[in-house]
Amino acid sequence: MRVLVVGASGAIGTPLVAQLIEGGHEVIGTYRSPGHDARLRALGAQVRQLDLLDARAVREAVQEIAPDGIVHQATALTGAKFTRNLDRSFVTTNRLRTEGTDRLLAAAGEAGVERFVAQSFASMRYAREGAMVKTENDPLDPRPVAGTHASNAAMRHLEEAVPAAGGIVLRYGTFYGAANDGLIEPVRKRQFPIVGDGAGVISWIHLDDAAAATVIALERAEPGIYNIVDDEPAPVREWLPVLAQALGAKPPRHVPRVVGWLFGGPAGVMMGTESRGASNAKAKRELGWTPSHPTWRTGFAEAYSALAAEPAPARVPAT
Repeated sequence: MRVLVVGASGAIGTPLVAQLIEGGHEVIGTYRSPGHDARLRALGAQVRQLDLLDARAVREAVQEIAPDGIVHQATALTGAKFTRNLDRSFVTTNRLRTEGTDRLLAAAGEAGVERFVAQSFASMRYAREGAMVKTENDPLDPRPVAGTHASNAAMRHLEEAVPAAGGIVLRYGTFYGAANDGLIEPVRKRQFPIVGDGAGVISWIHLDDAAAATVIALERAEPGIYNIVDDEPAPVREWLPVLAQALGAKPPRHVPRVVGWLFGGPAGVMMGTESRGASNAKAKRELGWTPSHPTWRTGFAEAYSALAAEPAPARVPAT
């Protein structure tokens, strides 16, 4: 296929573009910020600078490129400052998931694009009751915690609009596998603690496995929503010490909920104590996909062995 990858210079973009090209597809990758095109060219992709919030530019790009399929991976998280209020960090990303998605779907419909795949997220989204691991049929959280309302609403918008247009939504787990993953420095500096009982469950996915599932979804998935996560959703108290060890860091600190609330806000406490994980059974069954890194237990060590050999960062005094 001739594939337009929107947001191709992001975290999943590099392995996705590489795997699409390896699979024989012709790839046109978009980027927003100057200087992000060199990596895509080196992989063998054609490139185009595009602001997904510019309706006219989106329409012109899709008309001129005339793709058979579109993969929507656009976010604006590079260099973002994460605070207690996640919605403040996701302002532009939320617009990309609402306004940007609508404009891209409209342009795709007008150009007769047959395949459309869009990025969403699995962890910290399901209703905080009942089973600790959820399927795509389980309800999302009807009462997101403070500071996450806009971000959850943006993902809901995308997840309603894309399947309604005959497209596919992939709820990815938390990405790992890159040298600049967002959790690396906080964990190495012991700034990411186990809050309370550490029972909150997170689902992980290696970037290469996320890319492989995306290629399969583009090629043959039926319209709908799929959790793209590894085989072992796990509570923070289990995976965080393993991640610290893989990074050559000291074990994480344990803090009571009130301290977690002060520094991580409601979202931080929810993630550490109440978050539900996601099952990949549907993706494995209907896509015929199996992650090559089935669990973070071995995946972390494989991904970060080189980083573990680096000198540990300077000690940060406990607060």
